[in-house]
Amino acid sequence: MTVLLRCPARKPPIGMLLRATVLGRTKVGPKHFLLATAAVALVLLFAADPASAHHVMGKRPETFAQGVLSGLGHPIIGLDHLAAVTAVGCLAALYRIGALLAIGFVLAVIAGAAAHAQGVTFPGVELLVALSVVVLGACLVWRSVLPPALALGLFVLAGLLHGYALGESIVGAEPAPLYAYFIGLAVMQSAIAYGAMAVVRLLAHPTLGDPAPVRLVGAGIAGIGLALAVGQLSTGA
Repeated sequence: MTVLLRCPARKPPIGMLLRATVLGRTKVGPKHFLLATAAVALVLLFAADPASAHHVMGKRPETFAQGVLSGLGHPIIGLDHLAAVTAVGCLAALYRIGALLAIGFVLAVIAGAAAHAQGVTFPGVELLVALSVVVLGACLVWRSVLPPALALGLFVLAGLLHGYALGESIVGAEPAPLYAYFIGLAVMQSAIAYGAMAVVRLLAHPTLGDPAPVRLVGAGIAGIGLALAVGQLSTGA
């Protein structure tokens, strides 16, 4: 008597499942993504200076508490920074080491802000910030799954640019509010990135159907960056 043993099928890696599901074919065509990008860009072109740095407290932080609140608020009130960290979280969800990739972005933001606070100057950074948002959004729309090392490089570069721009509001602050600002900035950006990762991985679940909203989010993010870039170019002109 012969006994046949059936071996359980080997499950594909989570990264492969997420890429196939989230970035797979959907019922939403390219024209929908172009329309979403153009719509967001047109709306923001009529907005009042969305890319400029703001003081959450109405002034430069002077206490530890004000520094924390300022750091927590800046990634939210700055539309370009909110779009970038959201895109980073969405893209990081496609990798098994996504949490580490997101942390790489956050640490790069802190490094960029610290460099600005120490007096490092980098002209034209706002335009580069806007272009980085376009690139991150486009990666979501056009299903660009980069090698992990290249994705980390993109996140670090974008993080340095965004961090430098965010550091404008903390230049000249005392050490206590300065370090508190970095803490708040790291906490809020980590929360946004990990929240975006969780949502994308939830949408990647086979029982939840069409993952097109993730790509539409990418189109909206690219539109935000496009509008900000046009605004920077028109201002420079």
